[in-house]
Amino acid sequence: MSPAIHQRKEEVVGIADGNPRTGLFQSGGLSSLAVGVWLRETSAPVRHYIADIGQSDRAEIDGLASSLRDSGADVVVVDLRAAMAAVASDLLRYRARHDGGYWNTTGASRFVLVSELLPLMRADGCETFVHGCVGGGNDQRRFARYGAQVAPGMARVEPWTDPRALDRFPDRAAMAAAVAEHGLRLDRGSAADRSTDANLAGTSHESAELEDLQTPVTRLRPRWSAWPHEAPPEPETVTVTFRDGRVADVNGSGPDPVEWMTLANAVGARHGVWLRDVVERRIIGTVCRGIYESPGLELLERAWTRVLQAGLDAAGRELHDRLAAVLGAAMYEARWLEPAAQAAREAIDRLVGDISGSVTLSVHRGVVRPEGMKVASHVVQQTRFGSGGNRWSREGEGDA
Repeated sequence: MSPAIHQRKEEVVGIADGNPRTGLFQSGGLSSLAVGVWLRETSAPVRHYIADIGQSDRAEIDGLASSLRDSGADVVVVDLRAAMAAVASDLLRYRARHDGGYWNTTGASRFVLVSELLPLMRADGCETFVHGCVGGGNDQRRFARYGAQVAPGMARVEPWTDPRALDRFPDRAAMAAAVAEHGLRLDRGSAADRSTDANLAGTSHESAELEDLQTPVTRLRPRWSAWPHEAPPEPETVTVTFRDGRVADVNGSGPDPVEWMTLANAVGARHGVWLRDVVERRIIGTVCRGIYESPGLELLERAWTRVLQAGLDAAGRELHDRLAAVLGAAMYEARWLEPAAQAAREAIDRLVGDISGSVTLSVHRGVVRPEGMKVASHVVQQTRFGSGGNRWSREGEGDA
């Protein structure tokens, strides 16, 4: 890994001896910054691990790291965009969505963060890890489940279940005051009354206002995207190429998932293709409103669905749909590494592993329309008017 990406500060400032060293998943959101403040105040030796998973441009990430270092924190920045893009590619291939078509972007990022950063934390001498995710939520369980699988025996700290942390920060307003007092750079989507969680695959939006189901979704401030009525007046054409069941190119991007996800995100965001507003089932059985911004995956899904319609027979499509639901639940519930999810992925790999083709899309003010496609498939296409219009024929055959 490049030294410019993975930087370390040799000495930790203001750390008491005798305490286990802790690795902190640092997002730059209000909660994780407040956790860092609390750990510093309790003299716990802590190293902040900032992952670049495509949530912001590099200048914003470097600004966060600089503000933490200026406060005396020990900071490591790790580029995980390739890992995040690879998982986004899996979400698309397996169509691993949750309620209402939500692309599981937050659950996917937790898988990437834990899988990639916990081994690094352990190698750096951290004996425990900590995150800023709120108590009683999905992410607390995701970090716990993946942590037990990726780094068994490594203890975790959950501040928002600790009465001392709750006394220090009884609400997000108290967190915001402490973060401002320490001069820390807060992510632009985070504040006392709202929160976003972003990565290359998409962004989730939460706020006091949006929790009310009577609040119209138009009260949302998108992180990247335009509303359809704000999009350019002219449509844009995009060609998506698939090879062996995976995206191989988007308008000349080449096969690198970071590149084609970045390009697809830009097109979808520009033309207002991005929104999912759902009331979703949560891991513990409750429901909650979720508002999600995934311009790239929303765009690419239109092309991939078209390819699957032409490339899979009826039984294959039905099986893919069933297994996609299994994998959507697995990613949401942090069970992506478990045997059932592995078996479902292997089955879909057999279904789509030899499907290749290209789809041209027209994108305009929130609408994606297929303009044409070519697919290499063993499934025979049936036509009517190509044989005179009075009978159905199989392509390339003279008889129905």
